[in-house]
Amino acid sequence: MLHRTLLMMCVALLTVVTSVQAKLPKGIEKVTSVEGITEYQMDNGLQILLFPDPTQETITVNITYHVGSKHENYGETGMAHLLEHLVFKGTPNHPNIPKELTDRGAEPNGTTWTDRTNYFETFNATEDNLKWALDLEADRMVNSFIAKEDLDSEMTVVRNELENGENSPIRVLIERLLSVSYDWHNYGKSTIGARSDLENVDISNLQAFYKKYYQPDNATLIVAGKIDEEKTLELIKKYFGKLKKPKRELTPLYTEENIQDGERVVSVRRPGDVQVVATAYKVPAGSDPMFPAVEVLTYIMADSSSGRLHENLVKKELAASTFGFAFQWAEPGVVNFMAQVAKDKDLSAAEEAMIATIEGVADSPITEEEVNQAKAALIKQFELSFNSSERIALNLSEWVGMGDWRLMFLNRDRLEAVDQAQVQKAAESYLIQSNRSLGRFIPTQDPVRADSIKRYSQEEISAMVRDYEGREAVAMGEDFDPSFDNIDARTEKRQLEQGTPVVLLPKKTRGESVVLRVRLDIGNLEDLRNQGVVGGLTADMLDRGTENYSRQELQTAFDELKASVSVYGGATGATARVTTTKENLPKVIELLKEVFHKPTFADDELQVLKRERIVGLEQQKQQPQTQVFRTLSRHVFPYEPSNPNYQMPIDDEIAAIEAVTVDDLKQFHADNYGAQAGEIVVVGDFDEAPVMAALNDVFGNWQSQNPYDRIENEYVEVEAINQFINTPDKAGAAFGAMMALPMSDEHPDYPAMLMANQMLGGGFISSRLANRLRQQDGLSYGAGSNFRAGSFDPVGTFVAYAICAPENLPKVEQGFKEELQKAINEGFTAEELADAKKAVLENNVLDRAKDARLAGTLQSNIDLERTMQWQKNLEQKIRDLTVEEVNAAFKKHIVPEKISIVKAGDESKIK
Repeated sequence: MLHRTLLMMCVALLTVVTSVQAKLPKGIEKVTSVEGITEYQMDNGLQILLFPDPTQETITVNITYHVGSKHENYGETGMAHLLEHLVFKGTPNHPNIPKELTDRGAEPNGTTWTDRTNYFETFNATEDNLKWALDLEADRMVNSFIAKEDLDSEMTVVRNELENGENSPIRVLIERLLSVSYDWHNYGKSTIGARSDLENVDISNLQAFYKKYYQPDNATLIVAGKIDEEKTLELIKKYFGKLKKPKRELTPLYTEENIQDGERVVSVRRPGDVQVVATAYKVPAGSDPMFPAVEVLTYIMADSSSGRLHENLVKKELAASTFGFAFQWAEPGVVNFMAQVAKDKDLSAAEEAMIATIEGVADSPITEEEVNQAKAALIKQFELSFNSSERIALNLSEWVGMGDWRLMFLNRDRLEAVDQAQVQKAAESYLIQSNRSLGRFIPTQDPVRADSIKRYSQEEISAMVRDYEGREAVAMGEDFDPSFDNIDARTEKRQLEQGTPVVLLPKKTRGESVVLRVRLDIGNLEDLRNQGVVGGLTADMLDRGTENYSRQELQTAFDELKASVSVYGGATGATARVTTTKENLPKVIELLKEVFHKPTFADDELQVLKRERIVGLEQQKQQPQTQVFRTLSRHVFPYEPSNPNYQMPIDDEIAAIEAVTVDDLKQFHADNYGAQAGEIVVVGDFDEAPVMAALNDVFGNWQSQNPYDRIENEYVEVEAINQFINTPDKAGAAFGAMMALPMSDEHPDYPAMLMANQMLGGGFISSRLANRLRQQDGLSYGAGSNFRAGSFDPVGTFVAYAICAPENLPKVEQGFKEELQKAINEGFTAEELADAKKAVLENNVLDRAKDARLAGTLQSNIDLERTMQWQKNLEQKIRDLTVEEVNAAFKKHIVPEKISIVKAGDESKIK
């Protein structure tokens, strides 16, 4: 029966493909099809990739331009990224793009990287939305304003983004490593560019760059999600067909990098609280057959729980944490390895251990077991990505930038074929002294040099994939209706043996994917007093080793089951989020029994975790945004220090972490962990009987020693503050405003406050605060507001935020206050409210259409004894709102005199 069903599906799919091929619009030709993705070519040069996925109620439109920072000329660094910002400034037909994106409830962005630039939006799957998105992208491809006045305001926004990045020691160190790793190639320059170039670039240069590269023959249009392929091609023809193929010729880049002839040195000396040591090694291009071996090698060296660097640096207390990543680019790139070292530790010892580990594979060869573990983890990531058409649409941009989208599948095939010998060869070829960039220089005679690393031409890449056909496409799911009524109708309620509620939402999904969420509510106020840090560390230690599995073995077991598992929590509970497949879900649940029931709380792992936590907190001391919102939270919500929700000062939290012992964790787990107050949700493709049996085995009769009693939150009115925190030598600054208000989500004014916040500071860079501080004044890269109201207790929070240059903090504060007062005095307009309603309601559809988000909503509904009808009623209340009701609610509840403000930045730069 199964084989017959598959055959019928294949026949149906073939019929659809044949139908589309037979009815192609004039000027569009089919090129090839691989595993559900079909390429078409338009006669104006536009490449089209369609990925229909009827299981989603969303569509993603992603336009990728074959231009990135590597195409920039002298004095024009950052131009590709700056242009990305300006393309959001509008066209004659779409004069306010951020507002349109917000009004449609879309989830959009634009990104710039070395080889490509892309713009995308994910939205509710309607024909009207698809028409709008295609019209928008076709129009701004050639008709964007790229005006001088927009450059003047946006340049300061991008400069603020640069300044904020300068606050990160790791980001700065990576930029410096790349700059010394490359002599001639633009890969050695930061994508965001030089401050002087941003401030001085001429608008005519930007316009010329735009006209040269933003053309249909230099772009790939990707449309994925719930689409009708034939209708979508007709719409693409309608909107993009009128764009002419330009007559200019694009000259291929020809700069090649020399073979590195010795280790290189870079040092960054800036104030900070954590030391960092890093290495960079040249590696092949992303299309190179050896790159998958580099991927595996990177995992073996740098995995945070099982990597060699973790074993040799973190576990031996030479570093607090280690990590690594390879840049997979169209031309030869680099692999980076980094270690964070506490300020009281010896940095040179960490450097020596890092080099010995990375470059010591001749004496300590890569093992077959390491290769298999790495491959399982990497292949799992690839397979799980195919459960989301949105993720695939965005991933394709990277492969398009590397030369051809089919490289995505070819790379997977190569990855599956990687063996120990290939990984060993990659290590011996690239991870060598003369190919290294590091924080010190050592003269050496007769250095051993890396073999020549090939740079692939577009013709060679095309030859690689010319006859590539791929495999059978991932199994399709059902056309699921994410309406409130259908979700309720499809939702099934069960109980485990001791009464723990379970909500099941069975649905056929792409690749038979399934999402599981388990939440354990634990403890009570008296038993949890002064246990905030202990509870947090206990939750973080759950998956760091059990009675039958080491941390590495546990991760390997999950990888083999193709399961992405995240376990986290604090003093009041712990949560497991799982994404896996129908076949593997029962086994994954059984493995969770090890995690929740049998953690060993090994002392060596605890010491590693403590160092990671302390180093992270030390870093936060000098981070303006962290300082701002820690200070605001502690003031606006003045919990007693013994309350587990109390926000500790950083130094107090560090001291508390240092004092925690293994016995503390074991006692906390024994006293408080159990499933009698848990909630479990399963959404996706699964068989109920084995899943319920597994859940009963793990959670069915597990009770804690201490009873559970939810800790109530109380509204406390506090006197407003206005403070400044000095963070010396930080290029970026932060502004924050916060107030608490007595409101739950059952309050009659709650819908009105949601809409007021959407108009004041919500949306995608389209709100009153964003328009004022970013679009108009050019002061802030990110500015907005947020509003929340409690579901259990009548405690709400209003927050506003912005990042900026330190010298602009007074202007940002003034702009915030003026916009807030204007909203209170004059109110919002009916047009603003109509747009805000549409945006929120459209975005809510996206939340219900994504299984992981829907699972979170269903889990909250269990605890609150709600169904999706509650959300349905809330949406109806939003639809019924008048602008008078919204303005009255905002004026009633938002009181400027009660808003606390905290700013942080370099005081010397302000003066």
